[in-house]
Amino acid sequence: MNVDPTIFFAILAGLLLLIGLVGAFLPFLPGPPIAWAGLVAAHFSAYCNLDIWILAATGIATAIVTAIDYIFPSLITKKSGGSEAATWGCNIGLFASLFLGPLFIIVGPFLGAFVGEMTTDSSDAKKALKAAIGAFKGFLLGTGLKAICVMCFIWIFLWSVFFR
Repeated sequence: MNVDPTIFFAILAGLLLLIGLVGAFLPFLPGPPIAWAGLVAAHFSAYCNLDIWILAATGIATAIVTAIDYIFPSLITKKSGGSEAATWGCNIGLFASLFLGPLFIIVGPFLGAFVGEMTTDSSDAKKALKAAIGAFKGFLLGTGLKAICVMCFIWIFLWSVFFR
């Protein structure tokens, strides 16, 4: 059975974009790079009309968003007075929350950062709370930025399929 490569690439692009959207919210899946791979796959489909300059611009956006996502949580945590332990706690809390349900994806990073900061200085709960809030803000900013980026990629894909 022969499969038309142009259909294959269009379907692959759609799947990668959806996986990228999920990855925007899950820390172990690199959402924007996966979604960008979807745009690259779409470029090879006759159903999608994506110019090379669009791939270059979205590739640069992917690199910037991915770098910012790694910088925001620790930068905002440190700005809030937190230690490296608070940042690690935030990431560990987020990972653990994946097994506990959707509500814990919001609560996990905050609690993890709080516990992480308390391990370095258990006498100052107020400082730990401030650090936890900072880590949580960094997590939300990074996640929001990734989600917006991937949704823009999905819009570009849909536009290329239906309107170009």
